[in-house]
Amino acid sequence: MLQPTGTRVRFIDSVVRGRSRNGGSGAPEYVKRSWRRCLDEYGLDPDSSPDPVVVSRQDLLARKERNLELVSFADVEMANLYQQLAGSGYSIILTDRDGVLLSYYGDPSFKRAASRTGLVPGAAWSERHGGTNGMGTCLHERAPVIVHREQHFLTRNTGLTCCAAPVFDPRGDLVAVLDASGESDRAQQHTLVLVNMSAQMIENRLFLHRFRDAFVVRFHSRPELVGMWSEGIIALDPAGAVIAADRNALFQLGCKSAHDLVNAPLERVFDISLPTLIQRSHKQSFHPLPIHEARHGGRFFAVAHGPESKGRGGVTQVAMRGEPSTPTAGRSALDELHFGDPSMARNVEAAKRVLSRDIPILLLGETGTGKELFARALHAASERADKPFVAVNCASMPEAEIQIELFGCRPGGIAAASREGRPSKIVQADGGTLFLDEIGDLPYALQARLLHVLEEREVIAPGAQAPIKVGIRLVSATHCKLEEKIRRGEFREDLFYRLQGLMLTLPRLADRTDKRGLIRHVFAQEAAAAPKVSLSEDLIDALCSHQWPGNIRQLRNVLRAMIALRTSDLLQPADLPSDYGLRPRPAQPAAHAPGMDSLNPLGRAEREALLRELDLEHGNISHLARKLGIGRNTLYRKMHRLHIK
Repeated sequence: MLQPTGTRVRFIDSVVRGRSRNGGSGAPEYVKRSWRRCLDEYGLDPDSSPDPVVVSRQDLLARKERNLELVSFADVEMANLYQQLAGSGYSIILTDRDGVLLSYYGDPSFKRAASRTGLVPGAAWSERHGGTNGMGTCLHERAPVIVHREQHFLTRNTGLTCCAAPVFDPRGDLVAVLDASGESDRAQQHTLVLVNMSAQMIENRLFLHRFRDAFVVRFHSRPELVGMWSEGIIALDPAGAVIAADRNALFQLGCKSAHDLVNAPLERVFDISLPTLIQRSHKQSFHPLPIHEARHGGRFFAVAHGPESKGRGGVTQVAMRGEPSTPTAGRSALDELHFGDPSMARNVEAAKRVLSRDIPILLLGETGTGKELFARALHAASERADKPFVAVNCASMPEAEIQIELFGCRPGGIAAASREGRPSKIVQADGGTLFLDEIGDLPYALQARLLHVLEEREVIAPGAQAPIKVGIRLVSATHCKLEEKIRRGEFREDLFYRLQGLMLTLPRLADRTDKRGLIRHVFAQEAAAAPKVSLSEDLIDALCSHQWPGNIRQLRNVLRAMIALRTSDLLQPADLPSDYGLRPRPAQPAAHAPGMDSLNPLGRAEREALLRELDLEHGNISHLARKLGIGRNTLYRKMHRLHIK
């Protein structure tokens, strides 16, 4: 043990021995535990300034090789997190289970401090080498932590604020730490929330990859959060028995460990069999559908996927064991998109005529009119149905990430670290359908590269020695007028002509003449788990008269709310949510409608987290601002950005 001779070490020693008068200036218990380890186990001197411990290049490469999947999946989340915190002085860091820094996204304003403190690839940040710090202490605590300035054990690190969260593999073993470090003068609780959400997304990616050859059920109590960081994920074998469950699944189902679920049939977890859930998920183009927890009746929304290696065949095989599929004879997935509306019928018939031809399709229409649903139905009705359907939203990612996602990355680059072996989205879609949503927001610099792919049927990753040949059907979509973007010099005219092989405009819900049939169809999907619930004719009349500025997406959400809040099984106009009057509303452009549509996935996750914190503080803005370590005005601006009233 180090003898307490210096001023700082004497202070730390008095705190961990309980002799400090001020109790350690409010240091959390996990910091005090770490200080004790630094004194008693590692014999560290806080005032010493040895050079940072950095593993050899060979060792670092070997660690990256061992963690190839981890680094690959983490890279996208690190890029998203870096964009969220851009300009705040934070850098994003990933370490392995030993605390060795594997990947690093650096804020330019933080580079000097990073090099001074040893935040460089290969640096060892376990407590034994770095004292109390976000990454090393998180490895010990196995929980999210903030280590703020003077809470660091080593004096050289006291200018840092570190927010770190653990990453667990599907077996529950801690395999990495995700960290945001910077020279912030305040301990940012909201930064830790974002880091923890990103760490959970990495876990989800690892889980889905580990069980890519199993059947997977993804669920949440709120349908819009299926596919987000807080979703629960269960993997099942072909017989429908649970083989694994992630941490969120255990939490949402109230289970202490995965052993409570493993080997149990899905019917013992939810009130539905795996074949039925697979069949309904496929029929509804993999939109979350309502189910109930078997023991206590709690309501969830879920979607089921078959094994990646089996593609559509795996779905068909398991579905035949349960309920046989009963599609209407002669009707395809495209036919399920309309119920007599002439404009939608023309769209469907036009799409059918080009199903077997290599013609790109451009879908136009307001937000919420079902453009992705149309693209998925087109894929399901085509001869490519057993091949991949790959969707990319061009408006939800920064330019650098879109470039990586679509075309791949330069070998050896920072963002590439271990992406070798992970194909780009275009390559993933080979043989199937590539859906580019919000194509009008594709950065101008990348439009020429997409044009090359369409013209030459090949994709060239930066730094690659040879192009990769691809055969894809391209379906793109936008809610904006591309002609205006062309006039403003924001969109290439030659790319526009290449995309518009067939242009289809999806009508607004308010303009459709088949609203009654469509409302009944959407209601049947939402009420699948509550078959006794029905709509009164008066309510259908009221729904038909509404203008629906949010289109089909808004209709679906209203129906979900009414089903969840019903007081009887016959829904009446009185069951409409209070903010949906019976009188028709003037139509508003969807682009100006406030809500979550304008947020990217991480923004929606941040909104969810902030809403939860607001609920915990009973809406008290002052309390929440103090809890998050930010000012009231900053919190109000954040709430406005996230569309929280």
